Amino acid sequence: MGNSGIKQHYDTAAKTGVLQLSDYKLKEIPVEAQNLCDTLRNLDLSKNRLSTLPDDICKFKLLKQLNLDTNKIETLPNTLSNMKKLEMLNVSNNLISFLPDSFAQLSNLKQVYLNNNRLKVFPVQLLGLQNLEVVEISNNKITEVPSGMSELYAAELNLSQNEISVISEDLHRAPRLKILRLEENCLSLDAIKPSLLRDSKIHTINLDGNLFESKQLVSVEGYNEYTERYTAMKKKMF
Repeated sequence: MGNSGIKQHYDTAAKTGVLQLSDYKLKEIPVEAQNLCDTLRNLDLSKNRLSTLPDDICKFKLLKQLNLDTNKIETLPNTLSNMKKLEMLNVSNNLISFLPDSFAQLSNLKQVYLNNNRLKVFPVQLLGLQNLEVVEISNNKITEVPSGMSELYAAELNLSQNEISVISEDLHRAPRLKILRLEENCLSLDAIKPSLLRDSKIHTINLDGNLFESKQLVSVEGYNEYTERYTAMKKKMF
């Protein structure tokens, strides 16, 4: 590998189940890492030069955390769905334009990071994943929040720095959504439905950098109910 000390990473990983291979200019997953597939629970391959993931990535059946941040990955293999224990997936800062349909089978997923990719459509494969907590999809090319959001179980959704002009009528039905970030999109004030403010569980909504001033939100029906939730959340914090 040409990196003195990298063997120490493998020795440590064999004992701890944690392998850190960040910033090693890797173009593929090393054989030494694959040999630890029955041991690893946390694999960090961030800041490398990976352009693809092999189909046999699913050999890492015990993985709970997979960090692929800052590579050159364009697509994720369908076989990723076999990593049933996966709880955190970070593929931010790549070249991903869509998620495979099989992504919907990652039933234990809690945190998904898709920032700074090439998504043009909201990844509906995330809908129905009941353990989701955090979904980060900022800085893509998404143009709308589609219907079906009653099946979005995340508590926090970040869609800032996209091109969103339409929000689905049913976003207020997302059962656990409390934090919604929509900064720097293409939203008009009319796009903010009264139901989103009045009937949702959202206590924090960020809308700076859209086609209206944030202070205009006061004029939308349901704003009072929204501020009541925000105030109650603040009181719990202190």
